[in-house]
Amino acid sequence: MEVFEEGKDDYLINTDQNKLDLVITHQFLRDAYWCKNIPYDIFKKSAQNSLCFGLYYQGRQIGFARIVSDYATIAYIGDVFILPEYRGKGLSKWLMEVVMKHPELQGLRRWSLVTADAHGLYLPFGFRNLSR
Repeated sequence: MEVFEEGKDDYLINTDQNKLDLVITHQFLRDAYWCKNIPYDIFKKSAQNSLCFGLYYQGRQIGFARIVSDYATIAYIGDVFILPEYRGKGLSKWLMEVVMKHPELQGLRRWSLVTADAHGLYLPFGFRNLSR
């Protein structure tokens, strides 16, 4: 799949697997409530088999989002984060905007995600709480 990217000021988001800093990403995710203590090898395999978006500031990775999809009907979004020192700048919203407009993710029937605390980020993009 062709690399997709978008830049803004000193920030860049792209899907180039070769640019991802898997060590920094794993260090954040192994402490995250949704995948606490995930082994590096498991995380690495999940990243290699997903569409990953890296968010970079002046070349340093500061954010991440991972999409699992069949590119025809469904996509799951997970592992979305911005490093704490870069929060409060609208970067998570911008990351979601870039994810949602990726050309291979258009026309899907269903998107899904699971979150315990980021409902406000996802609601503007059409995500809703389950009714049952």
